[in-house]
Amino acid sequence: MATVTVKAGPESRPDAPTRRKPDWIRVKAPTRPVYFETKRLLREKRLTTVCEEAACPNVGECWSKRHATVMILGDTCTRACAFCNVKTGAPQPVDADEPRHLADVVETMELEHVVITSVDRDDLEDGGAFQFVRCIEAIRARRPRTTIEILTPDFLRKPLSAVDAIVAAAPDVYNHNLETVPRLYRTVRPGARYYHSLKLLDHVKTRDPAMFTKSGMMVGLGEEKREVLQVMDDLRSAAVDFLTIGQYLQPSVRHHKVERYVAPAEFDGYAKSARAKGFLMVSASPLTRSSYHAGEDFQQLRAARAAQLEAAAN
Repeated sequence: MATVTVKAGPESRPDAPTRRKPDWIRVKAPTRPVYFETKRLLREKRLTTVCEEAACPNVGECWSKRHATVMILGDTCTRACAFCNVKTGAPQPVDADEPRHLADVVETMELEHVVITSVDRDDLEDGGAFQFVRCIEAIRARRPRTTIEILTPDFLRKPLSAVDAIVAAAPDVYNHNLETVPRLYRTVRPGARYYHSLKLLDHVKTRDPAMFTKSGMMVGLGEEKREVLQVMDDLRSAAVDFLTIGQYLQPSVRHHKVERYVAPAEFDGYAKSARAKGFLMVSASPLTRSSYHAGEDFQQLRAARAAQLEAAAN
């Protein structure tokens, strides 16, 4: 097993006062019984979700619809991104039963679409890629009709064979988020490298041109509009199909501050620009997150490609 130096967490950063949220970004607390049923099932199977760990504002809506994004490889990350609410530290050993438990949940909930993500595991030789493969295989064995979307770490300084193994397992969507513009990486995402993440997405598409690729970013961190548009161009150069853009929300005073709340009309403008640049699918709104409405979006994404191919044939 590789050694890893765990970077300082949010407690080492100076306090950054939080801003009051505007009305358009407020959400109601969950009350529907199915929300609590979903929560109980996930607890019973000892599965972690990014919905809770990242303090997603959409957790009430998604769990009430039996949608959840499972976070494999534990609940502790080896990095300390300034925007992220997932705890940082020395991770626990990989749970060999995790793929089976995940397949149990997918089967029990009769999920049509599932999203699998993970913490960064710089301590593992392959960054945890093998666990993604095992989870995909376990779900396919138990419920072949379920479509699978993965949201992976960047596998920085890991062999390309790690990414190749996941691509060979044939998830329906391969997602890796750029998160922000290159200029802000040093403060927002110091453990990552923008062009490495971009190359990862390009590599996936090169290995399997038919695989849907997806990436997302946050706004409100201090980026400029021209920088967001440049990220769109970079993603299109890697033939990424689907772009998500959402408002950054500060988890605590120890995290990167919200520089501003982006108005819904600005998100509409970003969506219009992204579509003009050739993305098959765009989701841009204050509450958009990588896996928000993922199942519905996948159906639209597949339909958009079919229409594109039909148009090209005529």
